[in-house]
Amino acid sequence: MSWILLFIAGLLEVAWAAGLKSSEGFTRLWPSVFTLVTATGSFVLLAMAMRQLRSARPTPSGRASVRSARSFSASCSWARRCRPRAC
Repeated sequence: MSWILLFIAGLLEVAWAAGLKSSEGFTRLWPSVFTLVTATGSFVLLAMAMRQLRSARPTPSGRASVRSARSFSASCSWARRCRPRAC
C-alpha cells in the first residue's frame, strides 16, 4: 500500500510542477489553486508512505558521495568569496 501511495505522490509532484508553470507566478487563480492542492496532496501522501516504508541505513558509498558533495560545495563557496574584485 505504501508503494502505491509513493507512486501517486510522485504523479502529484509532476502535476504540481506543471501547474506551477501554468499558474504564471501565482497570478492566475485556477492554475494556482490546482498547484496548491496537488502540492499539498503530494506532501501528505509522501509523509504517509514514508511512515510505513523502512528507511535503509546509509551505505559507506552513500556517505562518501555526500562527503564529496559537501567538500565540492565548500570549495565552490570558498572560490566565490576569495575571488579578486574587479576594479
